[in-house]
Amino acid sequence: MSKTRVIFQYKPWLRKSWDKVLYLGILAIFFLLYPGQNIYTQLLGQRTPMIRRLPFAIPSPAPYPTNTTGIYPGPDYSAEGMVVLDVDSGVYVYKRNEEELLAPASTTKIMTAMVALDAYELDDVVTVKTVMNDGQTMGLVPGERITVENLLYGTLIASGNDAAYALAEHYPGGVGKFVEAMNEKARALHLTKSTFTNPVGYDDPGHKMTPMDLARLAGVALSNKVIAKMVAIPQITISDVTHTYFHPLRNVNQLLGKIPGVGGVKTGWTEEAGENLVTLVERSGHRVILVVLRSRDRFGETARLIDWVFGNYQWQVFEPSE
Repeated sequence: MSKTRVIFQYKPWLRKSWDKVLYLGILAIFFLLYPGQNIYTQLLGQRTPMIRRLPFAIPSPAPYPTNTTGIYPGPDYSAEGMVVLDVDSGVYVYKRNEEELLAPASTTKIMTAMVALDAYELDDVVTVKTVMNDGQTMGLVPGERITVENLLYGTLIASGNDAAYALAEHYPGGVGKFVEAMNEKARALHLTKSTFTNPVGYDDPGHKMTPMDLARLAGVALSNKVIAKMVAIPQITISDVTHTYFHPLRNVNQLLGKIPGVGGVKTGWTEEAGENLVTLVERSGHRVILVVLRSRDRFGETARLIDWVFGNYQWQVFEPSE
């Protein structure tokens, strides 16, 4: 009976005071949500942001080459395979038959030099055994003792077949094992279509490279300071360790010293391969590798490609947005 009376007395009060209860509720919500007074919003404001800055600086992207004229090389180039690679951005600005397997001739010696540098020290001494006199030579003599460094000069500057063969013959296991190392190096560099059967560049059905693989190989090789220095030398005279035999070497690349910015890299020629040339040119801080294979005028066509690149491309810098 008493419980019923309490409820009866409470309900009329609630009905009469509902507006006051509503007002107090709104007031309480206002104070809870007001930023200057609410401790909860202050705690929320102190939360660690979900996006954090990296503890290191993100490198800016390399300038991107853009063709501003719409002009591209025409069909009047005799070269069967051509690639033009902007080194820093990794952009191929021109390709023709870039995946076709072609005879690389003496451009092979870029790989020969890389394997030799993996295997030897520059001051290691090699005793010349077999003198490979076919084709271009530096004039080695049987029994001559000469450093690896000087054999590399002979390989990369004079394109000496005798120098490349001497480096390979000195390898543990001989020339065959050296060639195996060349093919292993190609796989490690993801030159998936290239195969080598000799360290010189002689024509062989199993000795092939693509223009694309050759451009990639040149890019890696030029990151080696020894190779980059040697391929840019127009001429030099070197000797054996006893200073008995002296070998004047002249670079086969006719563009060195004639076209501004040309800094190597390697020539090649055989009857099957035709005229081959891999070239590095640098202007205004932009480095470009050009590959011309199976050409009838490697120097002239490379010079035209150089003019085309720097006459029709501009390098744009794209800054990341905040």
